[in-house]
Amino acid sequence: MLEKIRKANDIKRIPDTDLDELAAEIRRFLVKNVSRTGGHLASNLGAVELTIALHKVYTLPEDKIIWDVGHQAYTHKILTGRKDEFHTLRQEGGISGFPRRTESSCDSFDTGHSSTSISAGLGYVWARDIRKEKYSVVSVIGDGALTGGLAFEGLNNAARLKTNFVIVLNDNEMSISRNVGGLSDYLGRVRLSRAYTGLKMEVSQALENIPFIGSKMVESIRRTKSSIKQLVIPGMLFENMGINYLGPVDGHDIRQLVKVLEVAKNYDGPVIVHAVTEKGRGYRPAMEEPARFHGVSAFDAKTGKPLKPACRTCSDVFSDTICALAAEDDRVVAVTAAMKEGTGLKRFAGLFPDRFFDVGIEEEHGVTFCAGLAAGGLIPVFAVYSTFLQRGFDELMMDVCLQNLHVVFALDRAGFVGEDGKTHQGLFDISYLSMMPNMTILAPKDEQELAEMLSFAVKEVDGPVAVRYPRGSLPAVDTCPPLEYGRASVLREGEEVILFAAGRAFIEAEAAADLLKKEGISCTLVNARFVKPLDTELIDRLCRTHRLLVTVEENIGSGGFGSAVLDYVNRSGCGTRVVNLAVADRFVGHGSGDAQRKWCGLDAASIAGRIREELK
Repeated sequence: MLEKIRKANDIKRIPDTDLDELAAEIRRFLVKNVSRTGGHLASNLGAVELTIALHKVYTLPEDKIIWDVGHQAYTHKILTGRKDEFHTLRQEGGISGFPRRTESSCDSFDTGHSSTSISAGLGYVWARDIRKEKYSVVSVIGDGALTGGLAFEGLNNAARLKTNFVIVLNDNEMSISRNVGGLSDYLGRVRLSRAYTGLKMEVSQALENIPFIGSKMVESIRRTKSSIKQLVIPGMLFENMGINYLGPVDGHDIRQLVKVLEVAKNYDGPVIVHAVTEKGRGYRPAMEEPARFHGVSAFDAKTGKPLKPACRTCSDVFSDTICALAAEDDRVVAVTAAMKEGTGLKRFAGLFPDRFFDVGIEEEHGVTFCAGLAAGGLIPVFAVYSTFLQRGFDELMMDVCLQNLHVVFALDRAGFVGEDGKTHQGLFDISYLSMMPNMTILAPKDEQELAEMLSFAVKEVDGPVAVRYPRGSLPAVDTCPPLEYGRASVLREGEEVILFAAGRAFIEAEAAADLLKKEGISCTLVNARFVKPLDTELIDRLCRTHRLLVTVEENIGSGGFGSAVLDYVNRSGCGTRVVNLAVADRFVGHGSGDAQRKWCGLDAASIAGRIREELK
């Protein structure tokens, strides 16, 4: 069946009787390919039938399907003619792991962060109506993403619509970790209401078949059904908001999905189709460990085991350190935004369940929640990916920094993240955190320094503090000089050039210094340690004896570490020339981390080459 899908809408020629076989083929294809390239597997396996049904009912690219986050859109890519490119998934020059408008006209909206699809879809609806166009708009959102505040803002405004807008709730009880909170409990009760749903569907279909009076009677019942629903499903959250609700429907029954989507397509107003799916469906290892198979590196498709042995990561170092700190001080609490496994907090949650908080996909709430915890006398550690903390910018500024509250931000995946690409790069946190008064920012160059910095942030810093560390691992170093607030560390004394590097970038800077040493170019190698505040005394001392200062960082150049150093040197009037090596003013696409460093001129060879040019 899959060979018959060459372009968008080819699926419409596949007989309904063959759709289950097509779904099975797609699952085998996904496991085979993702096992080689890595990617988001469990979420895609759970959305196969739902995607097939959507493509059966809607016509692309005329109709618009907007995927929230987009890590469940692989089947969509296959059904829109990108099957033959799947061996390049998330690879340099290949197709993205997320929807990209530049990749296909069938991708309606670039995604990668959560809870955006309803707002974006609503914008499409208004654009359609204002321009008097006729296409359909469907926003697909998971129950995990629905916990995000932005999703509720979109729902609140969507309730005002008088024209069609379909919201598909892909309910698998998971975000990355298992969902928590009141909304999750509510949807759990709805899932148990299948007897009510079946009765409603059967009665409606029977009435519709009565000539002349059937449709009028159904509409009459529809106007008065709220009181009946209240008896069966407490709250009826969506309908009480003014949004029609259909479901729950079996998200793996293609025929039932198609029928419900056809009904939803003809509503004059917003409608939610509640599809219950299973994350990891059809592949036992992913069904048994959906969190681990949410995002995976290459693995053995037969066993589900990784091809490369697991190494100790920065997330592991964080896990060990935060657990030790919590054992010492019962004021230490940990917070995550639906990323317990990804950030390394699973062990903490087991050891200290009363001091662990998963707030769901609610970074803005998470930041202000931490502010409240700190104001109440606790020491909250918010473990969060750098790219996702961006969502809490205002809360960081107004709720934490303005009050100078002691909140520790453990910024995982800072710097280049590799295959997840543009939406997940941690290349902006130095810039947006540095501008905030009272904020302290640390960046370790090795494992031991990471552990020491986390301990320092909890015990020694009085106010907001961020420790940024990369995806994957850092070198293991046995000795780490004691940390002193605001002080950098000189690792090698030279004569001509100061190489001043922050965090993971130190690895490349050190390798560049080794290359230059072979050519007789002597570099003083400095580990910044503190991105903010700067060690201005050290800068003053070194600038008196060196003619060139080169900063290196895995962050955007504008407002970054190097920008702060350049500003200080210019104001000091020392006359030393400063060159900032950072990411240019652009978004960095997907590929390996090493490839991304090379693209941005931040690998050892590029750093050494730039210094040679500057010394000519």
